[in-house]
Amino acid sequence: MDPKLGGLTLRWQPEPASWHLAGGVLSVAAGPQTDMFVDPGDPDAPPVLNAPRALAPVPEGDFQFALRARVDFGERYDAGVILVWAGERHWAKLCFERSPAGENTVVTVITRGDSDDANAWPVAGDTVWLRASRLGPAWAFHSSPDGQAWQLVRYFSLGPDAGPPLIGVEAQSPVGAGCTVVFDHARLTPTRLSDLRDGS
Repeated sequence: MDPKLGGLTLRWQPEPASWHLAGGVLSVAAGPQTDMFVDPGDPDAPPVLNAPRALAPVPEGDFQFALRARVDFGERYDAGVILVWAGERHWAKLCFERSPAGENTVVTVITRGDSDDANAWPVAGDTVWLRASRLGPAWAFHSSPDGQAWQLVRYFSLGPDAGPPLIGVEAQSPVGAGCTVVFDHARLTPTRLSDLRDGS
């Protein structure tokens, strides 16, 4: 059975180690050494795309997809993610990730051929709200401590060669033994952001 989250019917590609959905709460277990990254320092290396991700076609027009992510952090780079996917070399992820310094951090990775990896800010605790919004050909990533007041993380496009976009969630444990991510309070809003900078 495919998971349904925030009005989207998602399909796994690839499957996680395990997952469970009940009452709008999706729990995903990522296996060990699972990641999504295209190393810009090694252009001959194949993309690493073995993290479990559940994706759905995006709705027509502009929209906002928001949820709360809680991560059972164990090792650096463990993360729960909102993912925008438009092909193996065209995708973007908004992550709640454990940094090498041991801080729970909002992180973005924008991949247009190679990956552009950027840390935003640390978050107290193991829970944060994440949101991806489409604005015509562009995308915006925002984060929030409470799902009400949002802060812009990245504003970007996936480029003219990107395929039809899908959206959904991902869980990863690139150097660890695996981690569990819980996604809840997901909502899909078929409206355009009125203010990109303050996230309203």
